[in-house]
Amino acid sequence: MKRNQFKIYFLTIASVIGLSACTNLEIEATDSIISEGFQGLADPSSAIDGLYSSLGGQYGDQANFFALQEVTTDAALVPTRGTDWGDNGLWRVLHNHSWNGEHAFIGTVWNQFNGNQLGASRVLDSRSNPSAQNIGDASFIRAYSMWVILDNYGQVPFRDTSLPSSSLPEVLTGQAAVDFILADLDQAIANLPTVAAGSGATLNRASKAAARYLKAKVLLNKHIYLGGSPDTGDMNQVIALVDQIADDGFALQAGFFDLFRDPATTGGNTETIWSLSALATGNRIFNGLHYNSTAISGGGWNGFSTLAEYYDLYEGDPNSNRADVNGNPLDGQEERRGGVPSAGKPYTGEPGTTDNGGLEDGSNVGFGYLIGQQYALDGTPLTDRAGAPLTFKRDFVDGTGASSFINNDETTGIRVMKYNPRYGGGFAGHEVVFRYADAHLMKAEAMLRSGGDPTAMVNELRVLRGATPLGSVGAQELIDERGRELYQEVWRRNDLIRFGQFTRDWLFKESSEIGNANRNLFPIPPAQLLANPNLVQNPGY
Repeated sequence: MKRNQFKIYFLTIASVIGLSACTNLEIEATDSIISEGFQGLADPSSAIDGLYSSLGGQYGDQANFFALQEVTTDAALVPTRGTDWGDNGLWRVLHNHSWNGEHAFIGTVWNQFNGNQLGASRVLDSRSNPSAQNIGDASFIRAYSMWVILDNYGQVPFRDTSLPSSSLPEVLTGQAAVDFILADLDQAIANLPTVAAGSGATLNRASKAAARYLKAKVLLNKHIYLGGSPDTGDMNQVIALVDQIADDGFALQAGFFDLFRDPATTGGNTETIWSLSALATGNRIFNGLHYNSTAISGGGWNGFSTLAEYYDLYEGDPNSNRADVNGNPLDGQEERRGGVPSAGKPYTGEPGTTDNGGLEDGSNVGFGYLIGQQYALDGTPLTDRAGAPLTFKRDFVDGTGASSFINNDETTGIRVMKYNPRYGGGFAGHEVVFRYADAHLMKAEAMLRSGGDPTAMVNELRVLRGATPLGSVGAQELIDERGRELYQEVWRRNDLIRFGQFTRDWLFKESSEIGNANRNLFPIPPAQLLANPNLVQNPGY
């Protein structure tokens, strides 16, 4: 990052202090412990509040979980521009697949989500006297956190809170891990409330629909964790679970970029199944914008970009992506690709109001993928810090024009803007985690993997997003559609692994890592191997 300083922005206080000491899943003296071990929580409801708050910070962060799921793929990269975003290669090694067990993000994600798991287990301990709602929330959070660890590391240490704190955590893998997670999700479904679509802030907590979504996600990926091919029975369960989610009123909705606005200002939507209110959408906004992006006080951080090959998944002129003042596309591109307005839409209302069509900040920033000349509110072309035109470019090149991951200037790389600063300036408390369009595509995929034809389902979504219907849909069309719909929503790594494409070649990947299936899992942090001999280092590390 700028001046080679790595910073984590917009983390909630709870995410910083909540469970950061859980590296070894040890129970500390400050957690209602006496010499013989854990004795229960005095206030399990407050513990649940803290867990959701921690998840908000963990999910909203630009580093750690987000970076491991997106920067390791073709969807995102963080080039070094001069001295900015060098960080001793911290970001580059993720994208080129040359990370090792000492990488800070790999250790932090292990600590955070294993810490969530332990916190949820404390709530679920009978000595904490949890209510049915507590049981539902804690079962969901534990299942989600254990699934993240299984998906990223392939083995899950589990501490039984009834055992002495000196006991080593049991390690769950394969079928045992999947069964444990699914059992927790069944318990969550039994105890969580039914929440209708469009209920706004209530979707910041889990519901039956959220637990069913996660169960469908686990079943869709089950063959990755166990080996072999997808099971038809599992695929049928995925289809049934998505149908049950739809029964609660969740459905596809038009107006793509409105889905990523705070539902309190839009009246809600039928797509958001679970969101988090971490006030951290700024990490999805600022890290791609240039320092001179005038819509925001202080400008952006000029870091994250996407690959031209990812941008080219969309319909439209590959070199032009214009939009009108409201962000409506002008160059034949589909809605999800967005566009860059040649003039901004000035703010005319009072602070905190929704005058001017819901606009809260005057903004010249476009929607979706930002390429080409960028403009000020009055239509004046912006410049970079050296006075050259601020034109975001498809390619990453050094001063000689050669392709380069380092020595880029300030303007290389197409930028991504799914959450827009004109709606709250990056502090809107609504970041989508589970969305119905994903469930819709999971059902289509389950149909494909069980011998059905998903073409009609995929085209239903494409037509809604202003894209041309496809003649037929196979595996490649489906992974491409997931990429077009779900960019920046922290699913790309998981999707590429399930479709067998995480090890393929892309720009700047190390040639020695192409085809290396060992990269489908991250290494167990070395300190954890020393702390718990039940863990075994993953192959290739």
